Amino acid sequence: MNGKIKRRLKIKAHIRHRVSGTAELPRLTVFRSNTQIYAQVIDDVAGKTLAAASSLGIKEKMTKKEQAAKVGELVAKKAQESGVTAVVFDRNGYLYHGRVKELADAARKGGLKF
Repeated sequence: MNGKIKRRLKIKAHIRHRVSGTAELPRLTVFRSNTQIYAQVIDDVAGKTLAAASSLGIKEKMTKKEQAAKVGELVAKKAQESGVTAVVFDRNGYLYHGRVKELADAARKGGLKF
């Protein structure tokens, strides 16, 4: 593994030590690849994914930041359909900047509180 990946995994472990999702306050986690972005609302106690969205299904042409905003809106909508209104945000070791920030802002605009 190169240094950048090791750094992210170290930060991720530190975040996951402190952040955990429950049935009342699930965890909204983000995974960002080079081309796609994924978001899940997870109840860690039960080990279940309550809602999920990704940029894989988006067909129209747009920038990665616009895709991230769309995924944030989708995951907020699906979470509210599952009865979730508030979450804890898990940035998964990524910097809170760019696509991760766009997704979080869109999820907040979609009605999730965190």
